[in-house]
Amino acid sequence: MKGECFCTDIKFRITRPTLWCAHCHCSMCQRSHGAGVVTWVGCVEESVVIDDEKSRLEWFRSSEEAERGFCSNCGSSMFFRSGQWPSELHIARAMIAGNLDREPAGHAYYETHVEWMELNDQLPGRQ
Repeated sequence: MKGECFCTDIKFRITRPTLWCAHCHCSMCQRSHGAGVVTWVGCVEESVVIDDEKSRLEWFRSSEEAERGFCSNCGSSMFFRSGQWPSELHIARAMIAGNLDREPAGHAYYETHVEWMELNDQLPGRQ
């Protein structure tokens, strides 16, 4: 599995099976992506090989525990990592080209979901 940012300056490949895939409705994801929901893919961090020859990958500390990786050229929000999930790198699903080895399996932080989007799935996590 592989992917890249919008301008293609940052490329990556995932060398092992992913750990999980889920939709996040937290307000920080909403604001950092400008979207009602962000679908994340959890990976073992060491299984993600990042090719950033132009040194475009920047990290923004979004909370005491977490930081978000983005392309400083095109602004693509790509990665998330946190002490809450040590050894994991979360990748925005839309950054990964083609099929994934799994489908989204649930919702996180649904209590802060936006009211203007209706979801019609039966995945766990919705209340």
